[in-house]
Amino acid sequence: MDRKQCCVKLSVQPSRGLMDEKFIVLVQNALPGSQLTIRALHQCEDGHSWEAFGHYTADTTGTINVSEDPSIRGTYSGVEQMGLLWSLRPIPGSKPGLRMRKKNIQTPMEVTISVYQGHQTEGFADLVPLSGVVVERWYMAPGVRRIPVTEGGLTATLFLPSGPGPFPGLLDLWGGGGQLVEYRAALLASHGFASMAIDYLTSKFTMETGKMVDNQYFETAYRVLQQHPQVCGSKIAMIGLSFGTSMTLKMAIYSEVIKLSAAVCISGSHVQPVEGSVEEIMGFFQKNAGKTRFNEKNEAIWRDLLLPIPTDPSLKADVGRLQCPLLLVVGEDDQNWPAQESALDIKEMMARAGNSHLLTVLSYPNAGHLIEPPYTPHARSSTFKTVEIQEKVMCLWGGQTVEHSRAQEDAWKKILVFLRENLYGGRNPTSFSHL
Repeated sequence: MDRKQCCVKLSVQPSRGLMDEKFIVLVQNALPGSQLTIRALHQCEDGHSWEAFGHYTADTTGTINVSEDPSIRGTYSGVEQMGLLWSLRPIPGSKPGLRMRKKNIQTPMEVTISVYQGHQTEGFADLVPLSGVVVERWYMAPGVRRIPVTEGGLTATLFLPSGPGPFPGLLDLWGGGGQLVEYRAALLASHGFASMAIDYLTSKFTMETGKMVDNQYFETAYRVLQQHPQVCGSKIAMIGLSFGTSMTLKMAIYSEVIKLSAAVCISGSHVQPVEGSVEEIMGFFQKNAGKTRFNEKNEAIWRDLLLPIPTDPSLKADVGRLQCPLLLVVGEDDQNWPAQESALDIKEMMARAGNSHLLTVLSYPNAGHLIEPPYTPHARSSTFKTVEIQEKVMCLWGGQTVEHSRAQEDAWKKILVFLRENLYGGRNPTSFSHL
C-alpha cells in the first residue's frame, strides 16, 4: 500500500440522522486519480449482513464526493448520493428471500462506511480498509416518545412528536403479514404527526381468542388517538399499505365514528366486499387464491386475485362517498396487488360521483409493491407469511431497484406535503428532523 494512501480521510455528514435524511460521503487525501471502492455494511437485527458499494476515481486533489462524483460500477452507478443505502443487498451466500425491516426502532440502524484501495467487488472481509466511519440512521428523532397502547383491547404503539402539542393524529396500518410494525409511524412522528401503529391481524385479542378483530377495533383506535390530550382530535388521517388500504378506505367511507381529514393508500385497492369484516375481506381474497401465478423462480404473483376489477358495486368500496382528500401511491410494476387498475377505477368512480377534486394519484413506472420510506433497500421478492395461511411463500413484489428507489424518495416527500396541507393547513410543523 502506498504510504500516501494510509492518510486517506473518510467523513460522513451528518453521521447521525433520520432515515429519510441525506448524508454527504467525502473521501480526502487520496492519491490523485487513484481507484477506490466505497462500501456500506449493515448487520440486521436478525443477524444477516447487507452491503452496497461503488467504484470511484479520486480527482486531481485526491477527493471523492459521493453526492457529486459518479460511481463507475458497483451495486449502483452514476451520481447517487444515497446509493450506499438504497442499493444495499444481502452479502453473497446469504439465504434467499431476505427483506430489511427494523424491529426495534429505539435503536439506530448502524451502517459502517469504509473506503478500500482499488475497485473491489468481493472478499471485503479479507481486505483492510483505508478508513471507516459508523453512521447512525434513526426512525425516532430526539424527543419523540414511544407509548405502548393496550387500552380498549388494542395492540398498538403511539409515537408522539417532541414538544407539548397538540399534534394532528395519524393511524398507521400495514398489510397482510400482521405484526406491530412501528418504523413508519416513528418516522412520521419525527415529522410532527402523532402516529399510532396498529396491529389488527395478530393483535393480543386475536392471539388469545383465535378470532379476528371487528371493524369497531379501528374505531376504538381512532377514539383513543382522538382523545389523547396531546392530539388535535379534529385533525386525524389514516395511512395504509397493501391490505391496510382496504381497511383505510372502509373506515374512511363507511364508519360513523371515524371522521378523517385525509387518507393515504399505498399499493392497495378498493376491491372488497362492502359489508365485510376483516375476516370476510380476507376470505374474499382467499377465495380467489386459484388465480395465483408463479414465475420461473417459483415466486408467487397475487395481483390477479382482485382482477378483473368488479363491476358489482357490492364488491368495491364506494369511493364516490369519500369526503376527505385521498392520496393514492401506485407502483406500476406491483406484482402483488392490482394497484394501477384499482387507481384507474377509483378515478373513474370519483369523477362520476363528482368528488374527484379530493383525489391525488402518484403513479410510478417500474416501482413495485413495497413502497417504503426513502433509502429502504428494494426487495423485488422476499419470503412472506400471510396471517390466514400461516405458511411461508416467496412473494414477488415487483419493481426495478433504481426506479423503485426513486419512487420511494419522491412519494415520501409528497406524502409529507399532503399530510401537512391537510392536517397542518399547509403550515410546516416545527422541524423535528435534525438529530
